[in-house]
Amino acid sequence: MRGEILTTRHTEVTKPEMAAIVTITFSPAIDKSTTVVKLIPEKKLTCSNPVYEPGGGGINVARAIHKLGGNATAIYFAGGYTGKTFSKLLANELVESIIIETKENTRENLMVLETASNQQFRFGMPSTKLYKQEWLTCLSIIKGLKNVKYIVSSGGLSPNLPDDIFVRLSKIARKKNARLIIDTSGEALKKAIKAGVYLIKPNLKELSSLVGKEEIKVTEVEEVAKEVINNSKCEVVVVSLGASGALLITKNETIRVMPPKVKINSTVGAGDSMLAGIVLSLANHKNLTEVMQYGVACGTAATMNLGTQLCKKKDVLSLFKMIQLK
Repeated sequence: MRGEILTTRHTEVTKPEMAAIVTITFSPAIDKSTTVVKLIPEKKLTCSNPVYEPGGGGINVARAIHKLGGNATAIYFAGGYTGKTFSKLLANELVESIIIETKENTRENLMVLETASNQQFRFGMPSTKLYKQEWLTCLSIIKGLKNVKYIVSSGGLSPNLPDDIFVRLSKIARKKNARLIIDTSGEALKKAIKAGVYLIKPNLKELSSLVGKEEIKVTEVEEVAKEVINNSKCEVVVVSLGASGALLITKNETIRVMPPKVKINSTVGAGDSMLAGIVLSLANHKNLTEVMQYGVACGTAATMNLGTQLCKKKDVLSLFKMIQLK
């Protein structure tokens, strides 16, 4: 039942026809983007007509999977008038969803492109507070889902979530024989890799924190990632290095993929698009080299678009062919 808005009030839930991939977004937001000629303090500035899109890590992963012709069910929290607007925006994109209603309003973020300099300014609002019964409902819903092969949690966390939230998800995934994929940071990520995850996608700072270092060099990524894998219950580490490409590291192999050169209009959503390509390829039983190539194609395709448009399938297919020919 694509596009249908499905709501839950703590224990009541109507489930869609489940996809093999489910994404979880603990801190969704309406992404509002606009342009001005120049940002000038103390002046009343005239903006272009704003574009509104549903955002948040897991939401963007589900949206990108849908754009790529796949199917994922987005589980997320929404509340207040902004939550209703958010759910309508997502429903318009025909993304299957399970919505957990919250007492607090869904947040809004703002992105402003200064056309005179072509610089983008991003204003992220604080994460919405989640009450215990709300996140417990989320875990209960996931426990009740059937035929789930991939559970993907991407994006920031509400500040009052327990830092063992991914430990709880890991136990659920293990019982379902599903692969847990996490793209987040902080103490929750450290506990997650000890509990058991299939794949993580840290940036350099997040990767360094997992081994107790302040920073690491690009040349150290492979060594540090293998250290994480050998000392935790994590099978795959994916690290994006921008123009230097991206690495997929397992206990026994390292795969580096270089992105084709393109005109970059925005980096917003590139990481989520990359993760979407990786998850969809895994679900389609591709080998790890193809998984990484397709993921990089998706991430690169997203940078070609303005705002938070994510990747476009036609761009992805073109870039994927270019990468495979290298």
